[in-house]
Amino acid sequence: MVSASIQTLGCKLNQIEGESIAEAFSREGFSVSAGDFADILVINTCTVTSKSEQKARRLIRKALKDNPRSCIIVTGCYAQVEADAIAALEEGELRRLFVLTGDRKTLLLDLPRYLRDTPDGSLSQALERYLEPGRAVAPPDSGGMDPGDPFRFNVTDLSFHSRPFMKIQDGCNHACSYCRVSLARGPSVSLDAETLLSRLRALENAGHGEAVLTGVNLNQYRSSGLDLGGILEYLLANTQTIALRLSSLEPDGMTEPFLRVLSNQRIRPHFHLSIQSGSPQILERMRRNYGPETVENAVRCLRALREDPFLACDIITGFPGETPEEFAKTHELCRRAGFAWIHAFPYSRRPGTEAWNFTESVPEREAVSRVESLINLGRQGRAAYISRWAGKTVEAIAEDGRQGDAISALSENYLKLRLPLQPGQPLPPPGTVLRCRILGPLEPVEPHFDAIAELKS
Repeated sequence: MVSASIQTLGCKLNQIEGESIAEAFSREGFSVSAGDFADILVINTCTVTSKSEQKARRLIRKALKDNPRSCIIVTGCYAQVEADAIAALEEGELRRLFVLTGDRKTLLLDLPRYLRDTPDGSLSQALERYLEPGRAVAPPDSGGMDPGDPFRFNVTDLSFHSRPFMKIQDGCNHACSYCRVSLARGPSVSLDAETLLSRLRALENAGHGEAVLTGVNLNQYRSSGLDLGGILEYLLANTQTIALRLSSLEPDGMTEPFLRVLSNQRIRPHFHLSIQSGSPQILERMRRNYGPETVENAVRCLRALREDPFLACDIITGFPGETPEEFAKTHELCRRAGFAWIHAFPYSRRPGTEAWNFTESVPEREAVSRVESLINLGRQGRAAYISRWAGKTVEAIAEDGRQGDAISALSENYLKLRLPLQPGQPLPPPGTVLRCRILGPLEPVEPHFDAIAELKS
């Protein structure tokens, strides 16, 4: 049996695309994993930071070294912007490394069928024929969609996750001065409302209790005359039980109609805000379209919607010109907001962006120190949040497999729960909705879990 490995770096959007590629290989009889050894290794890359690119290069070099008879296909955002640099990682005359730019990634959905139907010749020769630059995307049975449509990435049989992710938007119309993703993925595009509803109904009919809606910038969803709030209303009105979780939101998108939709009990009370800074000067240099007051208003509005929702944010530290006083404004904003988690990371210069030419650099050590300060603040916020939910009952989604004498589940408000099982108690299928009572934080703290809980009948 021919084997394939799918290794994905980066955002939830990349994750769903990796899942969809894995499903395509599995459907054609390939053995599929996320391991280091296979006949075909697909590495789906990210370009958000220099570290994500470094990790991709390490994976590629390791794959070439450890798999001397395998073929490696590198795709994704890093492949889109640095194809030549990636191709240069291969040495020797035998071609085994193939770079597929992100805008041609949909070719991978039809590659398994091509390999099945063209068994003659070596794997390397077959890939060279199929992936050659300029080749049109194969015309598969794509359900009436354009074979090159980025929304063909749609998963019905999950390989690596317990909860389905739905790609509803791609690209971005903003030009933030630090961001390379818009260069890699292009302008904003959205999945049409009818197709989106059809896919969500299929997940609901298959028994999934929750779907995660994801994109590069969800707030830029526009299709069939609907914005993000409109499509959420449309989906909720035309489904029965499935809950919706949003991957991330922009703080300047909190209009009254949108907030009314978010108050629906089938929208998960977990909101992740893309903030980046609490300094008005830094936000302006970043080309963000709001100031700190907009962020604080978004936090107030979201807290007023539901009982103590899980609020998280993204922050970049060490942006060129960020003084200690400007970082202090960011830290103070996050402290007042009481975020249950802070995803903080140091600024990374990205070629092709406006900020690439900014000269007022912050020493790396200082930027990392600021990250650690925010992460510690986020840990405190998470601990306080878990304690506030002790004794309360929540919905949770069962995750895949047994963890020793327990199973794991993700609560509606984004807490990873450890649920002890009684001897002989059957495992609930992944994706099943459970009712759980949160007992409190785990003592001692266990990695990968936030709290211990018990199943409620």
